[in-house]
Amino acid sequence: MSSLARHLVTPAETDPALRTLSEWTPADAPAGGLHPGDVGWHLRFDDAAVLLWTDDAAPVAVGYLDSSVLRVTAAPGADPGALAADAERLLDPGDAWVDGLPMPGWEREQDSWLVMSWAPRPVSSRAGPVDAADAADRVLVQRSAFEKSTFTVERWHTMKQSPAGGMAVEALVRTPAGAPAAAATGWFAGVGRCGLLEPVGTHPDHRGHGYGRDAVLGACAALADRGASAVAVVTPSANTAAVALYRSAGFTVVRENRDWVRTHAPL
Repeated sequence: MSSLARHLVTPAETDPALRTLSEWTPADAPAGGLHPGDVGWHLRFDDAAVLLWTDDAAPVAVGYLDSSVLRVTAAPGADPGALAADAERLLDPGDAWVDGLPMPGWEREQDSWLVMSWAPRPVSSRAGPVDAADAADRVLVQRSAFEKSTFTVERWHTMKQSPAGGMAVEALVRTPAGAPAAAATGWFAGVGRCGLLEPVGTHPDHRGHGYGRDAVLGACAALADRGASAVAVVTPSANTAAVALYRSAGFTVVRENRDWVRTHAPL
């Protein structure tokens, strides 16, 4: 790359990065470490920042720091060596992981993630769409399903009002009594491109009744109705309950990913 440049863009400036990631999204499963939906979910934060690398003004990679993990998707044909060198300069000593970009001299993390894909088909689901009136219940499911979740109604609105808001589809499943039981957010990357589920959760009080599967299928069906060629989800290989859920909904494993781990402090 003759003129590689890295830009830090604000949430309001993420349109080019989202369009670029959508263009790079294959039909069967996401490439690299980021789908445009990952950025969409990241944009629930007011201070979310996204990295856009360009070469002679043409986008060649998109990424962001997810805690201490740098997640990146590069353009087909981009120079991974130049990107890796710049990424290593970007990362502080405590930022020891990179997802989606080969890092020379680094090692692969032992724990892995499964990339799973669902092909459109007719489905039956108890899920319904989520609108502003359902936001509090959508948030309740998320916070109940994930102990450390910081999701709020305000962050739901921030996400929906972001440049990625129109890409989101959401499915909420209620018990017969009307209690929110499970939810899934899906992300559309364009007609003929693979969508993404991020995140999916079931309230602990309502597990074991198929509500999570219905939320997954509801989001998948909504993405397929918009023209998604497939729907992917990424989950830790060790999360056997999640893997079983996605298999029960018709997902199959496409590949196994392992992050790159820095084994020494930079000089």
